[in-house]
Amino acid sequence: MTPLPFDPIARAAELWDDRVGSSTSMAAVTSVMRVQQIIQSAVDAALKPHGLTFARYEALVLLYFSRKGALPMRVMGERLQLHPTSVTNIVDRLESDGLVRRTPHPTDRRTTLVEITDAGLKRREDATAAVVEVNLGLKGLTDRQTEQLTELLAKVRRASGDFED
Repeated sequence: MTPLPFDPIARAAELWDDRVGSSTSMAAVTSVMRVQQIIQSAVDAALKPHGLTFARYEALVLLYFSRKGALPMRVMGERLQLHPTSVTNIVDRLESDGLVRRTPHPTDRRTTLVEITDAGLKRREDATAAVVEVNLGLKGLTDRQTEQLTELLAKVRRASGDFED
């Protein structure tokens, strides 16, 4: 894609200022949305050769980070902030690819655990190398700027009730 000779968000902000009022929030939100598209495209391209979407990759990483390599599906949904139906779909696909398996909970018969397999561990490792190689799609910032961005976005997430400290 050929870069535009101007920043369309800055131009829209000028017009917004003239016709609507302060463009501060509009320009910030539009920029976040556009950067999300850019990042998503880069991450999707890095994960595609590994047969993963970002949602399935996140699930593998979550299981890898868990103490025993297995979590109840309900906990996966909470940690990934997804609806139970979405978690089921993700697990179904990972299971059909041999990357996870469902196992009964040892003490609660009502609960099913999702456990990462050796193939899942290998796929996660290879996919992680691919997304790290493209810096998860984040370009143009120093490490300190990336930390500041994360801190600022956490403030928005906290204020929106995404999490509590």
